[in-house]
Amino acid sequence: MPAQVQVQAFFDPATWTVSYVVYDHAGGHCAIVDPVLDYDPKSGRTRTTSADHLRAFVRSQNLGVQWILETHAHADHLSAAHYLRGQLGGQIAIGAAITQVQSVFKGIFHLEPEFATDGSQFDTLLHDGETFAIGQLPAQALSVPGHTPACMAYQVGDAVFVGDTLFMPDVGTARCDFPGGNAHTLYQSIRKLLSLPPETRLFMCHDYPPASRAAAWESSVAEQRAHNIHVHDGISEATFVAMRSARDATLEMPVLILPAVQINIRAGQLPPAEANGVAYLKIPLNAL
Repeated sequence: MPAQVQVQAFFDPATWTVSYVVYDHAGGHCAIVDPVLDYDPKSGRTRTTSADHLRAFVRSQNLGVQWILETHAHADHLSAAHYLRGQLGGQIAIGAAITQVQSVFKGIFHLEPEFATDGSQFDTLLHDGETFAIGQLPAQALSVPGHTPACMAYQVGDAVFVGDTLFMPDVGTARCDFPGGNAHTLYQSIRKLLSLPPETRLFMCHDYPPASRAAAWESSVAEQRAHNIHVHDGISEATFVAMRSARDATLEMPVLILPAVQINIRAGQLPPAEANGVAYLKIPLNAL
């Protein structure tokens, strides 16, 4: 009998992000999904408090980290993948289309000539349908572009970690107005996820809850198809695209998009330190 998928969630209220440890059994193996590196935009300081909660759980369960999985190059938080790989081991993986994202943002930020746009900052670039294992658990990468070109969901048994494609049903779906985003493509990616068996568990990367409920992050295909306010069954692609385009036009940029993207296209590494030993981030003026 296959091992049961165990999922431990970690919610970061500062960025509304949910990170996960996915494992087969205590003493077995795990993957970490979308870990957060804490960042104070006022001081430019990073901290590892959130990541250290994941690290403590992994060690408490005596788990061997095989993978650190990024669903995409996040615009709302910095990634702790590089830090956790140094602490716990494992391979950092992301969708192979990250190269497109790197190429776009290398230009926007005018990054150093040595910055490679071939994805080599990551240990593994995954393609749609590619399979891998987390200990005794079979896993598969599912390409779900639309929010960004490189978005990847990860299916592990009956659980799918959907990244920023879907939110909880009463919140809806992700924006599509970042470079390379496309509402038509997102609709198709969402329908791909919602074609999975109704009982499939869907784990969100974020929750922005209304005042009437606490933060939550687990839904199901059946719940999303019945109740997602943006894309429930019966919503056509044209209707979704019109809604998404109008809504995106009203949204401000995420608070951390400029620091986050610069770090996340480097797999969580800081930019190279300059001659004084300090690493710097760039703020492109009037460019976005």
